[in-house]
Amino acid sequence: MGLILVRHTRPDVAEGLCYGRLDVGVLNTFADEAANVLQALPELRRVVSSPLSRCRKLARYIAAALEVPLEFDERLTEMDFGAWEGRAWSALPASELDVWSNDFMHARPHGGESVAMLQGRVREALTHLSARREPIAVVTHSGVIRAAFSGKGTTARDFGVSVDFGGIMALPDANDPPPGD
Repeated sequence: MGLILVRHTRPDVAEGLCYGRLDVGVLNTFADEAANVLQALPELRRVVSSPLSRCRKLARYIAAALEVPLEFDERLTEMDFGAWEGRAWSALPASELDVWSNDFMHARPHGGESVAMLQGRVREALTHLSARREPIAVVTHSGVIRAAFSGKGTTARDFGVSVDFGGIMALPDANDPPPGD
């Protein structure tokens, strides 16, 4: 067993808001959502988390309940959307969204981070964590999880994996045999 990617619980933000690096809290449903996450997790030896509070709170809860070490890693932080942070997606300039969709991997019309930059730092972090060869819960964000599962993808479609708030996805270990072997 390798890395278990866990998306944070429901954030306390308005629907349709761009909130990548924006540090937002969680809803008052946290206790129930966190208990459900904890119940669904396999045996772990460690928890590593994005330092943003919506992940930090869940990571602390899991680590305390399971009595395992907790670490924070900046590379697991959500994508930096620059000038788009805290703005409604529907209020963003169409011309900027067009630039982004026309060069999904490299465009940075918001002045923040490109998808390729996100993908690079996520791969670096997950490679480092995988080398530990122990079961680790990685508490993070949708963008990070999408980057983790994108493989060598370079289109928006390659980043199409979806995970709900409080969702859990096991990242296959490169050294594990394929299913059926």
